[in-house]
Amino acid sequence: MSTTALDDRRILAIVTNYGVEQDELVVPVKHLSGHGAQVSVAALSTDDIRTLVGDRDPGETVRPDLTLDDVDPAAYDLLLVPGGTLNADSLRLEEATTRIVSSFTASGRPVAAICHGPWALVEGGYVRGKTLTSYASLRTDITNAGGTWVDKPVVRDDAEGWSLITSRNPGDLDDFLGEIDAVLAETGAVP
Repeated sequence: MSTTALDDRRILAIVTNYGVEQDELVVPVKHLSGHGAQVSVAALSTDDIRTLVGDRDPGETVRPDLTLDDVDPAAYDLLLVPGGTLNADSLRLEEATTRIVSSFTASGRPVAAICHGPWALVEGGYVRGKTLTSYASLRTDITNAGGTWVDKPVVRDDAEGWSLITSRNPGDLDDFLGEIDAVLAETGAVP
């Protein structure tokens, strides 16, 4: 059996069951799985996840592996928070989301959020002191929450004892995934 750079890495993607931007979930899951990582997708329920393309057109259906309430965040090396306006707006209101994000940030494990995904970090107060990017409409929310917003394809900020990787939209996925690969190469796997 051959080994790849991400063997033994466990990734958790958190979403709602409707409205996640298709490519912001499907492309990272395929990329990370294809490089040897074990990727779990957690949603509000075990019902199928209905993705959208451009926040409006039906996309692929994805089957979640577990629910947000059933997640043991300590079992994962990196948290992935995809966007999609409807998904991110609902996800940030879930207590389980705050519990999961808090576990990652408190333990110094990396979080990667794209497009509207950083709303989950804004809601819990985790962007204070961080520089990040997102879909442009989150700029004021990020600034008001104590973060510094910049308009770049990908931003990695290692301040506050944990790595935050952010990107603006599906057009930035290559840069986003490259930075996720880099941070996973630098950090150790969860024992």
